[in-house]
Amino acid sequence: MNFIKVDPPTDFDFIPADFVPFKDREVCERVRKISGKDLEKHPNPDFKIEVHLNPHPVVIGHLFTRIKESYEQDKKFTVILGNPEPETYLPLASLINYHRVNCRNVHIFAMDEWADQDGNIAPITYKASLARSMIKYFVYAIDPELRMPMENVHYPTKENFSSYSQMIVDIGEGGADLCYSSPGWTGHIAFVDPVEEFIVEDINEYLKQTAKIIKLHPMTIMQNSLHGIFGQSGYIAAVPPKAATIGPFDVANARERIEIHSLLTNDTFSSWQRMVSRLILHGPVTPLVPSSILQLMKTQVYVSEEIAKPFDFWETVGY
Repeated sequence: MNFIKVDPPTDFDFIPADFVPFKDREVCERVRKISGKDLEKHPNPDFKIEVHLNPHPVVIGHLFTRIKESYEQDKKFTVILGNPEPETYLPLASLINYHRVNCRNVHIFAMDEWADQDGNIAPITYKASLARSMIKYFVYAIDPELRMPMENVHYPTKENFSSYSQMIVDIGEGGADLCYSSPGWTGHIAFVDPVEEFIVEDINEYLKQTAKIIKLHPMTIMQNSLHGIFGQSGYIAAVPPKAATIGPFDVANARERIEIHSLLTNDTFSSWQRMVSRLILHGPVTPLVPSSILQLMKTQVYVSEEIAKPFDFWETVGY
């Protein structure tokens, strides 16, 4: 049998598409090659990275411990939460109910919410509302006699958003006790995307920015079209074009930060988060990769073993 001779593969130089936020291919290739436990090595000793089989139980346990402490010590606990996360909040609520932990001292802030083309923030009646998910799968999953008062449940609205960052400062007595996050495809933290509303050259000025309503990056819209609340089918027209989000200030001003990198595409190997995780952890600190600011701060990052797995050119594998 005769075979066509195929020359060995070569590189092909090009500039990434205009919409790609971080375009340095040399840096991308450097961080792409970091995998497994090597991801845990970082020059900032306060920026701690742990590759873990399954980070979610650790985070659930941490949140439960902090809430239990607030009850036992009768002290306020203010936390910024990402949404939607029913897989985190339902087990957390079950632990609270089982151990009869009163949440009267707990204040929760939803870190973001959808907005329409004119910047109108989505109401909690909207089926894909991020605050609605937090209230349904966390607040209302807690037994009524243990549940935090609704005046302790904060989320972006038309009425409060102009002072949302100040609310976190005031209620948190200087800032949130904990900011819990998970990055998006652009490397965003909350909806702090690499878009013109946030990008400034000076990183110190970047960190001073408070809550804003922004036009979402196209990659963020594409990412969310793969989420269950939008059908997991690339229905990009179903995703709102803007969002209300906390700012870098609210993250930097928190007394503790936990980030989790563990998102796969419907439990397959495929993940839009695997590459941006490496840029966040070991690339430059830049507004083009917003969660990279965590490298400057006391932060605990949990990376799943699946996200930490190596990846390369696989010519026989399709989507």
